[in-house]
Amino acid sequence: MADKMQALGAQLTQALQETDEFKALKAAFATMKEDDATYKLFKRFQQIQMDLQQKQMAGQQVTDDEMSRARDVADQVAKIEAVKTLMDAERGVNALLNQLNQTITQPIQDIYAG
Repeated sequence: MADKMQALGAQLTQALQETDEFKALKAAFATMKEDDATYKLFKRFQQIQMDLQQKQMAGQQVTDDEMSRARDVADQVAKIEAVKTLMDAERGVNALLNQLNQTITQPIQDIYAG
């Protein structure tokens, strides 16, 4: 059964890559990456987010200075059109994945619904 699930997962991967949403995300990322300054700022933003998340998961308190720095970088990133386009494309892919997750987990929800 696990092999069948792996095969289905591979098929879903392929199907995802063929969707308009995925293609839009890939194109938006490539466009954003073309501007070196934008890409560096975006990577910095991602790193700050990851650092804060890891700190919170470790049960550590995020300082006001760290939050302020994160907000500053987020504000800078949010003003860049290429990043806005990328985030819109991410929302499209996330909506697609949420629909897929709903479909996959429906049998589990049915069990608990009685």
